[in-house]
Parts: sequence; structure tokens; C-alpha cells
Amino acid sequence: MPDIEIRREGRAGRITLHRPQALNALTRRMCREIDDALTAWRDEDGVHLVVIDAEGTRAFCAGGDIARIHEAARAGDFDAGRAFWADEYRMNARLKTFPKPVVALMQGFVMGGGVGLGCHASHRVVGDTTRMAMPECGIGLIPDVGGTLLLSAAPGRLGEYLGLTGARMSAGDAITAGFADYYLPETDWPTLLRTLCDAGGTAALPAREPPAPVLPQAAIDRVFSAESVSAIATRLESESGEVASGARKALGEGSPLSMACTLAAIRAQRGDDDIHAALRREFRFTWRSMDKGDFLEGVRARLIDKDRAPRWRHAGPEDVTDSEVAAMLAPLGEDELTFERATS
Repeated sequence: MPDIEIRREGRAGRITLHRPQALNALTRRMCREIDDALTAWRDEDGVHLVVIDAEGTRAFCAGGDIARIHEAARAGDFDAGRAFWADEYRMNARLKTFPKPVVALMQGFVMGGGVGLGCHASHRVVGDTTRMAMPECGIGLIPDVGGTLLLSAAPGRLGEYLGLTGARMSAGDAITAGFADYYLPETDWPTLLRTLCDAGGTAALPAREPPAPVLPQAAIDRVFSAESVSAIATRLESESGEVASGARKALGEGSPLSMACTLAAIRAQRGDDDIHAALRREFRFTWRSMDKGDFLEGVRARLIDKDRAPRWRHAGPEDVTDSEVAAMLAPLGEDELTFERATS
């Protein structure tokens, strides 16, 4: 079976990820096939909406296939990762700006690239198994795939909290944070899918009361409004509870450079709903992440050797300078991300 199934079903265009053994991680080819389908369906009269889902119970999509990018980069090939991210980001932008309804049904793990695939849809459905997160700082990246746009629009300082800590959201928290719209038990999804495809509209989407959010908004706002990552860490020292404990651990383990750039990117995007601006800024970081950032070391420690003992470029958040952050997020000149599809 192919990694992805793209077809017409009734009045809907259907996109189904078929890599459950790899938690439906996205490859460059999958991103390009999704982009091709959206381009074709944009002006196709018989397609009234698009539905995105995934096989398996463990994950809608746990991210991009970064192991392949790491392998190529370790061999000195940085272009493979840059080409993957460029194609992925173009697909993210097309989803966000697509003129017809796009429904995403997101079960299990929805992380990184999975957020970019599902959370820019116009109608986003989550269920009881949904666990959503942007954990990129733990591998030397920043929340990308338009993640800084989503994080910047989250209520209060939830965006800073979620982006810096990679904390997982349940269905209720995902809806509260603006990453999802509808809650429906996953046993009801097959019926919903049939109705969507037959009707070619979104009237059947549920009006169910979602589970209550569990994240403490007031405490998060109090702590994560601080001006820097090190100041946030200082405020966390006087906080108690499971959320504060998890946040302290995450800030102690993440890449200091990635966290500083994440904070800057979220705050630079706040108030701006332009996904293209967010993706360009994110691409500047990911383009530089392999040779000037902590990506290779982060992936090694988390996914390759799995020793969880990364040797970051900086000892802690206080060691990252403003000029280093500015350099990672600076325009790329002729390498700046464009939204015209590359031929290669």
C-alpha cells in the first residue's frame, strides 16, 4: 500500500495517510502529492470539500520524517532537508488559504508536521485519543509548519508555553488554544466521513461539548509573559504543581538557541494572520538549523542514540545573545522561501 491515498469520494476530495508503522510521518513526496491534489481540486467543480485523515489508532501524523533529513545532513547534504521543508511549507500555506472547506480528523499523536497538515484546515476535529504538541525545541528546531502563527494566536501566553515546552494538549486544550474546532468521539468518525462525502458540506460537523481544558491559563500567563526564556525560567522557580514542574524540566532540556528563537518568532508573529510571513521566518531558522543550530545534535540525542544527553551550543538560555537570535531569523536573500513550487 502506498504511503498516502488520494482519491475522489462522493463530493469530496479525500487524503488519507497510510504510514501507521511510522506514525504517519510525512515525507517530501507525500507533501508534494498533497500539494498537487489541492492544486487540482481548487477549481474542480465536483470537489466541494477536502477531507484529511489517517490510518491507525496511534497517530494522525507525528511529524516529518526527520530521520531521513538527519542522515543526509550528517553526510554533508543540507539541501535535502531544505528542499523538504520548502515543499512542506508550501503545502501548509496552500491548506491555510484553500478556498473550499478542508476537514481534518486528528486522532492520537498530532505533532510538528502533523499540526501543519491538520491545524491549518478550516474545520478541525479531535477525539479522546488526541495528543497534540509542537516539541521542536527538544530536537534543536523551532515550531514550524506555520506553528508560530497558531501559537501567536493562542489565548494569553499559551503560545509561549506550548512552543517552549512542547507540552501535549488533549482535545479540550487543543480547542481552547485554537488548534482545533470540534470534538467528536472517534467511534463516530466513520459515520461523519460518509456524511461529509455524500453531502459535500460541513453541516454534519458536531456541536458536542468538548472535554474541559486542563492547562492553568492564569498561571501560564503569569509566568510566560516574561521578556526572555531565562526570565521565564526564573518565574517558574516560584511556581508549584505538575504543569510548572513539567515546564521547568522542558526548559532545562530544550535547545537554548531554539527556545530563544521560538520566543522571538511567536512574538514577532503575534497580531499578524499572514501564514506566509510565519513560514518565511520559520524557514530562515530551519535552513540554518543544520550547520548553525542544534538540529543534528538534537536528533542524535532524541531519536538516533536516544541517550537524551544533547550537547547544545549554549549551556543555558542566559548564554544566547540577541544578535544570535537575529542572525538565525534574518532574511536569506536569494534562498528566501518562495511559494512557487520547485520542479526538482
